[in-house]
Amino acid sequence: MSSEYDTTKTLDVKGQSCPMPIVKTKQAIDDLDAGDVLEVVATDSGSMSDIQGWADGTDGVELLDQVEDGDLYTHYVKKTE
Repeated sequence: MSSEYDTTKTLDVKGQSCPMPIVKTKQAIDDLDAGDVLEVVATDSGSMSDIQGWADGTDGVELLDQVEDGDLYTHYVKKTE
């Protein structure tokens, strides 16, 4: 999936439920540079709305895409500043 975007890092939060995917996504984004893209791979279906809501309400990040593939949910988050 990382071929869709030039991902800088992949974060595996499979098997974790709310709020851990968001907490770990924020921690991973904080460690990246502006322009970097984080790929987040989750199994929690709630992560689709959770990460969308977090990105919408957080300055400095942009949700590029979300892909649902069976029980896997992949999110592409770009650090913008």
